[in-house]
Amino acid sequence: MTRKNQPIEEDSSYGILNGKSIFFIGAGNVATHLSHALLHAGYKIKGVYSRTTSSAQTLGDDLGCFWTTNIEELLEADIYIFSIKDSVLEELLSKVILLYPQAIFVHTAGSIPLSIFHGKVNKYGIFYPMQTFSKKRAVLFDNIPIFVEPSDNEVAQTLFSMAQSISSQVNFLDSDRRLRLHLASVLACNFANHCYTLASQEMEKAGLPFEYLLPLIDETAKKVHELPPEEAQTGPAVRYDQNVINKHLSLISETIKRDIYKLMSLSIHQNSHD
Repeated sequence: MTRKNQPIEEDSSYGILNGKSIFFIGAGNVATHLSHALLHAGYKIKGVYSRTTSSAQTLGDDLGCFWTTNIEELLEADIYIFSIKDSVLEELLSKVILLYPQAIFVHTAGSIPLSIFHGKVNKYGIFYPMQTFSKKRAVLFDNIPIFVEPSDNEVAQTLFSMAQSISSQVNFLDSDRRLRLHLASVLACNFANHCYTLASQEMEKAGLPFEYLLPLIDETAKKVHELPPEEAQTGPAVRYDQNVINKHLSLISETIKRDIYKLMSLSIHQNSHD
């Protein structure tokens, strides 16, 4: 099974306010949220490709557009946005380029440089919305920073216009600094969320609901809106209170979790005394 939903006619009033048509390669978290945001901003979403029928059909039906699991069946569009795993980007890019080399090719990854397009296509760029996305949770794009890196002035105008149609925070960022930004976002978001997972496991062992921690989590996040993170840091690791630290370690049976606790405590202490 490769595709359903016929493409919307060009004279339809559906999503043509901005005059640019977009085809999404990928139907994951980023593609889902970004495609809906651009649709609501007036862009025409020509179609969606995904390796799996369920994800392609779900997003395609939600957008009311063509969908496919066959990369050879892509419809012609002005812009192809790749929101897929880093490991398969180059492979799929090479296939789509053969179909529509005249289009603008864009990826949304934080860790892949602009140079992945060099020598392959004429018009290309990066459109990186820096936010954590989950399909089942709605987000407002207006306050999401979007970082753009274009191949030339024409692409710059297209990508900046597209970004400004959905966000009030749009900036140029080169590949080297975007990679550093991506690292920082992994530390601030993915690693922090994993600590929530570890905390949830400890709460479960004590027969306590994770919800007890939510006011603490909320206040911790709010504080860094007003204080530098190093000034907002509290807890036994700041003063390296070994009595408390050793009590905590005695409760942890998992080797990896013990190592995380030790290294995190040491890092907190060292950063608070630089």
